[in-house]
Amino acid sequence: MSAKTIFIVIITVLVTVILMKNMDEVNFWIFGTRSIPKLAVLGVMFFIGAVVGFLLGRPRKKQHQTTQYTDPTFEVNKPLDPADEDYIN
Repeated sequence: MSAKTIFIVIITVLVTVILMKNMDEVNFWIFGTRSIPKLAVLGVMFFIGAVVGFLLGRPRKKQHQTTQYTDPTFEVNKPLDPADEDYIN
């Protein structure tokens, strides 16, 4: 087993023990005071933390390189018209 798998197993066991030891009810404010088991509050907070950690820890998507449009009729070293040369000089 890899170190990552062992770490995940240890964290899962610790979370399970902590959740099972906190089964009593507490007053929790969710737009009004409600009596909710600590198990539900801790479980929901752990789940939210795991989802946020997963989203922040995943590799970022590579950005696609955009190719510049080049006009096939445009020439870089196109000589000037005689009228343009007279205007510049």
